[in-house]
Amino acid sequence: MVKYRDMSKIITDEKKIDEILDRGTIVEILPTKKEFKDKLLSGQKMRFYIGFDATAPTLHLSHAKNFILMEKFRKLGHEVIILFGDFTARIGDPSGQNLARKQLTRKDVIENVKKWKELIKPLMDFGAVNNPPKIMYNHKWLSKLNFEDLIELASNFTVQQMIERDMFDKRLKEGKPIYLNEFLYPIMQGYDSVAMDIDVEVCGTDQIFNALAGRTLLRKLKNKNKFVVALTLMENPKTGELMSKSKGTGVFLGTSGDDVYGQIMAQPDEMIRILFVHNTLLSLGDIDELISKKNPKETKMKLAYEIVKIHYGEKKAKEAEEKFIKTFQKSEIPKDILEVKTNNKELLVDVLFKNKIISSKTEFRRLVDEGAITNLETKEKIKDYNIKVLEGTYRIGKKRFIKINTN
Repeated sequence: MVKYRDMSKIITDEKKIDEILDRGTIVEILPTKKEFKDKLLSGQKMRFYIGFDATAPTLHLSHAKNFILMEKFRKLGHEVIILFGDFTARIGDPSGQNLARKQLTRKDVIENVKKWKELIKPLMDFGAVNNPPKIMYNHKWLSKLNFEDLIELASNFTVQQMIERDMFDKRLKEGKPIYLNEFLYPIMQGYDSVAMDIDVEVCGTDQIFNALAGRTLLRKLKNKNKFVVALTLMENPKTGELMSKSKGTGVFLGTSGDDVYGQIMAQPDEMIRILFVHNTLLSLGDIDELISKKNPKETKMKLAYEIVKIHYGEKKAKEAEEKFIKTFQKSEIPKDILEVKTNNKELLVDVLFKNKIISSKTEFRRLVDEGAITNLETKEKIKDYNIKVLEGTYRIGKKRFIKINTN
């Protein structure tokens, strides 16, 4: 196990600590916020971790805000671990699920992780000479547990504790199945804390149950307590909708800066402050000043610029802003839109997905339902999920375009 570094290198500036704790990204701290803040002020180096099951190759802004926060803790001098669940992702976390998740192969997960690692590089300084963030994989220890180990770990929990979880209770009432491997998921996530000897687990509010399982195991197996720092899920305050890999909703990374800029501009006005707070580095004072100008379009353009700058660099942010102004404020079609060749037997959804215009087939269905896909040649909105491609230029939403040539 890696030893902690010299305590004198830990930053204990109360103002900087308060800026992190009070920004709004953190919504709950267990056992208490005061105890956690006192520990941060003490100068003792702590080991933080946040875990991700890369069940899809896509990464959205609600994920990104977690990495931004972890980098802030790293800059205070604490050890930060990004844990990829290359074992747990194959089981599927039941959090928030009304049905069991589809099981993945380890190869599937590793391919997804490769893409995630590229997307998070702008958010964390993996090249730092001192105290760089670490990446770990839980297959390393979970794959070594035998049946005896699993029984010993499971003996620390009751069936009553498991079925009290909201999603399990709901499934029971609806007569839907709950699989035993889903009961085991919190135990395995809990064991991650033991294997890495964690001081702080950072997670979404939907993961508190699993994080507390780790708190239980750490206390019983190592006589050690850990903090659980729960983060906002960035839901739309009006609709309650979350950014979702499986549903294809939200602002997704991995495409061009132009596309991300456009995705942000397409967000409803009630998401402006939420995205400013959690996905930019501007101070809360600056954010409030921008929003007080009461010009949602200009404020949203500033938001899009700041987010694209973080992920793609300032040059790409300026280019995306200029292209947006030219294309949408002047109602022009970009000259450099993606142009592809295909045959007229292919489905439009497959062409858009294959060329990364959409992130999933679920997103395509949502866009069709919203009347957000238009063939600019015929001026007709796409209404059929299974429509075959027609030659022409398509507008997808307000910001994405593709020109399709058929044989």
